[in-house]
Amino acid sequence: MNDLVNRDLDTIWHPYTQMKTAAKPIPIIKGEGVYLFTEDGKKLIDAVSSWWVNIHGHSHPYIADKVFEQLKQLEHVIFAGFTHPQAVQLAENLLSIIPKNQAKIFYSDNGSTAVEVAIKMCLQYWSNKGTQRQKILAFKNAYHGDTFGAMAVSGRSAFTAPFDALLFDVEFIDLPNKENLSTLKSKISQLKSELACFIFEPLVQGAGGMLMYAAADLDELILHCKQENVLTIADEVMTGFGRTGKIFASDYLENKADLMCFSKGLTGGTMPLGITSCKQEIYDAFLSDDKLKTLFHGHSFTANPVACAAANASFDLLMQAETQQNIQRVETKHHQFKQQIEKHPKLKEVRQCGTILALEWNTEGTSYFNNIRDILYQFFLEKGIILRPLGNILYIMPPYCISNTDLDYIYEQIKIALEDI
Repeated sequence: MNDLVNRDLDTIWHPYTQMKTAAKPIPIIKGEGVYLFTEDGKKLIDAVSSWWVNIHGHSHPYIADKVFEQLKQLEHVIFAGFTHPQAVQLAENLLSIIPKNQAKIFYSDNGSTAVEVAIKMCLQYWSNKGTQRQKILAFKNAYHGDTFGAMAVSGRSAFTAPFDALLFDVEFIDLPNKENLSTLKSKISQLKSELACFIFEPLVQGAGGMLMYAAADLDELILHCKQENVLTIADEVMTGFGRTGKIFASDYLENKADLMCFSKGLTGGTMPLGITSCKQEIYDAFLSDDKLKTLFHGHSFTANPVACAAANASFDLLMQAETQQNIQRVETKHHQFKQQIEKHPKLKEVRQCGTILALEWNTEGTSYFNNIRDILYQFFLEKGIILRPLGNILYIMPPYCISNTDLDYIYEQIKIALEDI
């Protein structure tokens, strides 16, 4: 084990990690279902789905078989001027389950770039129509990714501070509620001639601390944007593919966004892949004899056939009755546990949306750098559970295949932590 860890430390720079002070990385050599296995044989429950991507469990045999079949058939082909069966099938599959106003699929390679594509589509949409709208509306505390465009529409924080002077103009607003909706609508009306689009994480702001808000209030904001001719982008990178209890968070809304972004659960956590979808009107604004109206965006691995095969396999699993039942089962279990602990004096608030359960520890600050984060993280690791708190926000977001026994074990350890920490 030490050899693998030391080789890692000699060569690798890990994400979101202060390499000088961080604990040594945990070497994982195998995954099966909800479990990850360390090199020394320890079994860990992956209660955060490995950064929210693994929805069906690790090393799922159905996905693995489909990936292997595709590797033997076609591993990659340039996607400019060419196509292949897996990409077409995935586009058809996705369009069959996302809101009906979505008409076209654009491929990229992760959630952040899916957001970049959506932003560029909106900005160029107005440019192609001869209008310069370059301001973007977003929520405070948002997180849309770490590339520059995605950072720009994310809330300003310690993560963006070194780059703030380089980020483009964004108007940030509070999450909507019954008290502030009128004010938010007025702001949109005042800025409408400047706004290219409004981007949002529907119902749940993930990295912002699993902050949750009502679908009805978001619905009103989207409707107002439509009335004021402001494009809307639903960033479903985290909330998509069952996380909120329905297949998409947008399924709770009457008014649908003009564009949508997907990644994470898209391939069942098997391979990186990003998708941006849009309604026909957006696509049509780029159709022209003038080549300068082309969307000049692409990636070497756009619509990689192996990644698309993994996504198609994940789609098959997602649509099975068993998976949908598991989503509802996890949601019910979370709700029952929430009712047991939500009055605990050490908890400021307990929030739930579908398979996402978040516990906000009652601490002086809510910073990502809150010391309780490391204490909780280590406590649960020692109990064989991977829970990676966002500062003082402890959350559970497991693969849908997790058993009631494992859920009960996690809940029991949380109860112990509430008494002992």
